[in-house]
Amino acid sequence: MGYKLHKTIVLVGMMGAGKSAVGKALAAELGVDFIDSDAEIEVAANTTIAEIFAQHGEAFFRDKERQVIARLLDGVPAVLSVGGGAFLDAQTRNVIAAQGVSLWLDADLDLLWSRVKHRDTRPLLRTADPRATLEDLFNARKDTYALSQLRVKAKPEYAIEDMCAKVIETLAANPKILKVSA
Repeated sequence: MGYKLHKTIVLVGMMGAGKSAVGKALAAELGVDFIDSDAEIEVAANTTIAEIFAQHGEAFFRDKERQVIARLLDGVPAVLSVGGGAFLDAQTRNVIAAQGVSLWLDADLDLLWSRVKHRDTRPLLRTADPRATLEDLFNARKDTYALSQLRVKAKPEYAIEDMCAKVIETLAANPKILKVSA
């Protein structure tokens, strides 16, 4: 199969939804670059996301995140994974809608928890009860994620390749986003 991506696909969703893993597989399949906005922020700031949060707070981080995402959307079509909170910002959502296509990797709370509970790299989960914190974040964010232009439901039985195939199927339904040729 041949693919021609016409717009940057911006993967949105909660931490643990698979944005990085699915994004890398999707980019490889489509023959485009994979970009992780958090990694780009760390390069630009010459420090880690956790250190930015600790030293400057979440509001500062969100400002920098918005700037980096806008810059990345100016490039050639790619697959862009953004942090779990990025899509909550109305300005960021508007830039994504104008210059790319948002796609929500919609994973339920139990699946998310199974994927993040053993990691200590999530600054927002460094609380006394990380499961309850994740649930609060999930409940606060899911309605905003539902504003995405596209959605693919994640299931526990799906391997990365399965999710990638579901995303391609969703994208290919609109040839203005992804053109597929034999």
